[in-house]
Amino acid sequence: MTFTFQRLHHVQLAIPPGGEDVARQFYGGVLQMVELDKPSVLAARGGCWFSGGGWEIHLGVEAEFVPARKAHPGVLVDDLDALAERLQTSGRTVQWDPNFPGHRRFYSADDHGNRLEFLQPL
Repeated sequence: MTFTFQRLHHVQLAIPPGGEDVARQFYGGVLQMVELDKPSVLAARGGCWFSGGGWEIHLGVEAEFVPARKAHPGVLVDDLDALAERLQTSGRTVQWDPNFPGHRRFYSADDHGNRLEFLQPL
């Protein structure tokens, strides 16, 4: 038996109960991702899903929420400087890190404190 990974479908991060509107402002507003309709059986659990540029992020409600400060999705971006400017203009922090060979990258966080990494190949 053999198998082949095709591509990443989605990343899931946690948000606190009632945190959907804050997530919508960040992922839908700042990052301009499109909110997806969750299947009704899953929508009853709360949370929200977004898609943009070939990746999805699923935000699930966690009662004992703690933001992911080390674990993170790493997202390739075609204009890293434009994204950094958009985040900074929107009042978000951008932390550049030159320590990833062959790439430029920075870290930021969503409005719940979950770490996000954005990269651009050199």
